[in-house]
Amino acid sequence: MLTAPQNPADRLALVRESIAGAARSAGRDPTSITLIGVAKSQPLAHVKSALDAGLADLGENYLQEAQGHFEALAGRTVGRHFIGALQTNKTRQAAQLFDWVHTVDRLRVAERLSAQRPPELPPLAVCLQVRLGEESTKSGVAPEGLFLLAEAVGRLPRLALRGLMSLPPAEIDPARQRRWFSELRHLLEALNAGGHRLDVLSMGMSGDYEAAIAEGATHLRIGTAIFGERA
Repeated sequence: MLTAPQNPADRLALVRESIAGAARSAGRDPTSITLIGVAKSQPLAHVKSALDAGLADLGENYLQEAQGHFEALAGRTVGRHFIGALQTNKTRQAAQLFDWVHTVDRLRVAERLSAQRPPELPPLAVCLQVRLGEESTKSGVAPEGLFLLAEAVGRLPRLALRGLMSLPPAEIDPARQRRWFSELRHLLEALNAGGHRLDVLSMGMSGDYEAAIAEGATHLRIGTAIFGERA
C-alpha cells in the first residue's frame, strides 16, 4: 500500500499537482491560485524544507510563533499571511509583521490595523472573515452585516480591502463543501455589484481545497497536506 511522503518538499509537490488538476477540471488557470502553507505548530525545519522547495507564502495563526519564524527566516522573501483570530490588543504587531490579514471581522480591528500600519510599508492587504453556518465558536461577521463592514473598511487609508475569507462548517461530502464556498463567492459577487473591486476568495484547506477551487478560491490555506500532522 502506498503511503503519503513524509518530507514536506515531496508533500508540497503532490499538493501542487492536485491543485493544478482541480483547477484544470474547473476550467481555471492553476497560476491564478495562491498556495499558503499554514505553519501553525510546525517544526521550523519543516517550514524551511517547504520554502526550499518553492513555497512562496506562509500562513500564521499565532503572533508570537510568527515572530519566531520570521526571525529565523530573515533574508528569505516570503509572503506573510495572518490567518488566526486577531484581538484588538494584538493589532500593532500584526500590522507591522504581515503583508496580509485574512481575519478582519469587525471595524475596531480594521481601524487599529490601519492606524498602526507603518508608513514606510504599503497598505496592509485584508480580507473580511465571514461566518457561514451557525457555529458560535467561530469568528466572522454575519452575512447580513458584511456590506456595512465592507463599506467602512474600504474607506480606511492604510488598508487595501481585497476580498473575503471563511472557515465554513466541516463537511465530508464534496457537494456540501461546495455549498458553503458557493455562498461566499456569491457574497463577493454581490459586493462587487455594489461597487467594490474585490478579487480574493480565501477559502479551502487540506480537506476541502478541491471543492473550494471549483467555486473560485484564489487563496488556499493548507497545512497538514504539506507539513504532515502537527506534533
